[in-house]
Order: sequence, then structure tokens, then C-alpha cells
Amino acid sequence: MSMMVKFWGVRGSIACPSQQHLKYGGNTSCVEVMVDDQPAAILDCGTGIHGLGAEFLRREIKHATILMSHTHWDHINGFPFFAPVFRKDCSLAIYAGHLHERGGIQQVLSDHLEQPLFPVPLELMGARKDFNDFQPGTSFDIGNQIKVKTAKLNHPGGATAYRLEHNGAAVCYVTDTEHMPGKPDQNVLALIEGADLVIYDCTYTDAEYPKYVGWGHSTWQEGVRLCQAANAKQLAIFHHDPGHDDTFMIHLEAEARRVWNGTIVAREQMIIAVG
Repeated sequence: MSMMVKFWGVRGSIACPSQQHLKYGGNTSCVEVMVDDQPAAILDCGTGIHGLGAEFLRREIKHATILMSHTHWDHINGFPFFAPVFRKDCSLAIYAGHLHERGGIQQVLSDHLEQPLFPVPLELMGARKDFNDFQPGTSFDIGNQIKVKTAKLNHPGGATAYRLEHNGAAVCYVTDTEHMPGKPDQNVLALIEGADLVIYDCTYTDAEYPKYVGWGHSTWQEGVRLCQAANAKQLAIFHHDPGHDDTFMIHLEAEARRVWNGTIVAREQMIIAVG
């Protein structure tokens, strides 16, 4: 069985639905992993998950496994607009690795969905919900199809990276994280070793990065350096800064391809076969 990755949201920080962001997309982070054309995992619940929810209803998909990198707004504000969460005939398994000492993912989502922040509380959303908190570095299986490995990331409030393995292929989701120039992140290197596809936080360029030290994000050049050091096959440039419009991204994509032909720039609705 083959593994496929589909991008539903590729933007970071805030959604940017404008004519200047049509080519690459303006929705925030949401990535679907499929096995043999069937949903296996959803990575993050940014605004991109709204379109994915409509697709689930159209295809009559009744279960979703959601792996949360962290719970900053741009990664969770699509959750209450994911249509299956309101269906009593649907079920969700939700995982997070950064909240085990802070009340857990259920409590954080519940707080986010309380008045006056949102009109519908978590407990009134009809889907069956199974919440799972774990320590970064933990491995577990989802379904009988995918083995998940995790690693701690360098981000304010904490974040978790994921490696999904199936039938000899590996996809890594590494956002949001900040690197230290000249000191490759050993947690990331170990997780992405030999991966077929690495989806990496490329919010900034190396030239921009000094202005944003401490903000918790990385650069596409660091993504290339990590992938080359770890013998990964392909880098998906991801979590685009909202200030990087289509014109900026076109030039970035051309430069990244000149630096390493293993790079691609993630766009909404893009599908990548893995393995």
C-alpha cells in the first residue's frame, strides 16, 4: 500500500486569504497523510482543516486521527470548523506531546472553546473524542498501518515533531521549531534520518532570521542543511510567513531549487506520493 501526503494549509501565524497568496495558499497548517487512498492521520488543525472536513463528509469518512504539533492559534483555530467534530457518528483520536504537564490537550482545547472565545463548548461537539497526551520521544502506532515516532522541538510553549512510517517509507512533520545557527538540532536530525519527505518550518530566510531570533521558527536553508546531513530525500518548504506573497515565494522556490534539487515548496492541494 502506498503513502500519500496532501497539503490543506501551508501558511504560518495567520491565514491570509488574498489575491497575493493564491498560488501557494493562505490557510494555516493542516496536512493529511493517506495510506492506499484512505485517511491515516491529520497533522495540525489550522484553517486548512475546514476544507478537509468537507472532503471527509463527501467521502463518508467516519474517523480521524489528529496529531498536534502544538496549540498556538494558527495550528488549532480550524478545529471547531472541522465538520466531523459535530457528527455523532464520527470519532476523533487526538494526540499531543507538549501538554502532559499543563492539563493535557483536552483541557487546552476546552479552554479555547469556552465563552466568550467561542460559542460552542467542546463537550457539545457530538463526535466521540479520545484524547492522548504523551512525552516527546515516545513512539506509538495509529491504526494497524503507521508507526509514529516523536521528538521535542524548540518553540515557545513547546512543540512536537512527528515521523510517520509505513511499509518502508517515512514522512516527517517538523514545525514549529527554531534552530541555533551552526548547531544542527540533534533531535531533528535523529528523527528525519533517511526520511523520504521532511515537511519543515521554513518561515524565514537566513537573511531574515536575525530579526526574529526567539520567535520559534526556522529557515528553508536550515531545512536543506538538516536534510542533507540526515540523508533525507526531499524537503517540503512549509509554514510560509504571511508576509511572503506569491511573488516572494516564486523567487524563493527558484533559489531553493538551485541550492538543492531535493526541495519543493508546499502549496495547498498539492499531493506527494511517498516511498
